[in-house]
Amino acid sequence: MTNVEPTQADMQAVLDRQKKAYISEGAVSAETRIDRIDRAIDILKTHGTKLSEAMAADFGHRSLDQSKMTDIDGSIGPLESSKKQLRKWMRPEKRKSMFPLGIFGARSRIEYQPLGVVGCISPWNFPVQLTFAPLAGVFAAGNRTMIKPSEFTVQTSELMKELFAAAFDEEEVAVFTGGPDVGGAFSRLPFDHLLFTGATSIAKHVMKAAAENLVPVTLELGGKSPVIIGKSANLKLAATNIMAGKTMNAGQICLAPDYVILPEESRDEFVEHAKNSVAKMFPNIIDNPDYTSIVNERHFDRLNSYLDDAKEKGANVVEINPASEDFSQQEHHRIPPMLVLDPTDDMKVMQDEIFGPILPIKQYKDIEETLDYVNSKDRPLGLYYFGQDSAEEREVLTRTTSGGVTVNDVIMHIAQEDLPFGGVGPSGMGSYHGFDGFRNFSHAKAIYTQSNTVSKLAAAMRPPYKKAS
Repeated sequence: MTNVEPTQADMQAVLDRQKKAYISEGAVSAETRIDRIDRAIDILKTHGTKLSEAMAADFGHRSLDQSKMTDIDGSIGPLESSKKQLRKWMRPEKRKSMFPLGIFGARSRIEYQPLGVVGCISPWNFPVQLTFAPLAGVFAAGNRTMIKPSEFTVQTSELMKELFAAAFDEEEVAVFTGGPDVGGAFSRLPFDHLLFTGATSIAKHVMKAAAENLVPVTLELGGKSPVIIGKSANLKLAATNIMAGKTMNAGQICLAPDYVILPEESRDEFVEHAKNSVAKMFPNIIDNPDYTSIVNERHFDRLNSYLDDAKEKGANVVEINPASEDFSQQEHHRIPPMLVLDPTDDMKVMQDEIFGPILPIKQYKDIEETLDYVNSKDRPLGLYYFGQDSAEEREVLTRTTSGGVTVNDVIMHIAQEDLPFGGVGPSGMGSYHGFDGFRNFSHAKAIYTQSNTVSKLAAAMRPPYKKAS
């Protein structure tokens, strides 16, 4: 029996019930927020293995150990962190009253109020983590939520729908599965806030749909995150950390290092270190349980087309294949790490976000030309600098703009729950994680309390301004 996809009317009916339940509930207590967080954590702790197996099935193969680390533990951590701190976050925040009103007893404060119902559109690359981790902020802020997971990871999405339905009333959490039509209809619902994680091209449609109801959006997108290697860098450490980040989830990460720019005299040494680091992590690839497949044939063909295009346009493509395996004969869509040397800007690999285990390597003579190059492109979600030169590091940080930065590693700033995670420009807007997530999914209500003394003094400043003589 074929599942019937929900219509916009079906989803609107659930949204109406969630909004009504939110209003009826009144003030959302810390206990209620903690209970919702606890139930989300329990899903992950109880069914983490099942969810990891579902992700492996959806990808063709996905490392179960990686899924536990990135999706299961990577979701439990933020949820537990917000649970510990939400009482502190909920306290009113004192602000100064305009002089001299404060002297006479007037008071100003901010109270963080739940928005109501937050819509969440989550992607396929980390389908569990990017569904559950945002709930740390959504639930801590006292909201209810409706979720649209990716149609590319069907088994994982259906399992999450089943698990949420067992743990939550539909008026608290509702999950809707289906294809692009469901996603489009979901985007047009009048949420109190909408979080979308995915491609910039799709985000434009989501934002346009949300604008019909003036729904505020948080967009977590991607882009071509550059790696700048300074002349003072430890090249072996840089290559090791970069290739670890590039091969995690087979490069299917919004924050994956997208291209490297290094001193021209360092290229060959970097390539050797990259080969050695991959060989240490993955002595073989085709049947290696630690190496993840490309999610589907469409993306597999897209990545191979990038390689063909680069070769045709004169790039030197280095395949890192430690066991010299034949990838033309394989059950799943695996691509070994590929280095693209001497890439030019007319190559697709330098134009599109790669989202796979392909790493272009550019060279520079002077760091100045590197900064000019990065600044000539769209602002990326992440930027990575390797080096021990503090003045050069400062130069890179102050003269480039990106969603976030990791120094002497890649990707790791996203794992810091006390740092906001978000993009800038085409790589996104808004941010979450920790207190920043709590604030993002709250309404900061400004409250001013007048004092009797100020009220009496204010009488002298009211009309009539020109007193009768």
